Amino acid sequence: MVEVNLWSGLRPLADGKDCVEVEATTVRDMLSALVDAYPGLKPAIDAGVSIAMDGRIVTGGLNETLDGVQEVYLLQRLKGG
Repeated sequence: MVEVNLWSGLRPLADGKDCVEVEATTVRDMLSALVDAYPGLKPAIDAGVSIAMDGRIVTGGLNETLDGVQEVYLLQRLKGG
């Protein structure tokens, strides 16, 4: 199981929870499991999110593994230049 911390704007879409657990081995699996468990998260995830694992922003893509990860944070993706 992976414990995923949600930013405040997502909490109402996940039954008010600030942290949820899902079964996943990759970033792709985690996002899919989040949408399966909390369908209200789909629009935000589809719009794009940033993911921090153990204090670093994921840059390896959706196939990056979650093995041994202690902390996962779903963050609002910032846009701009």
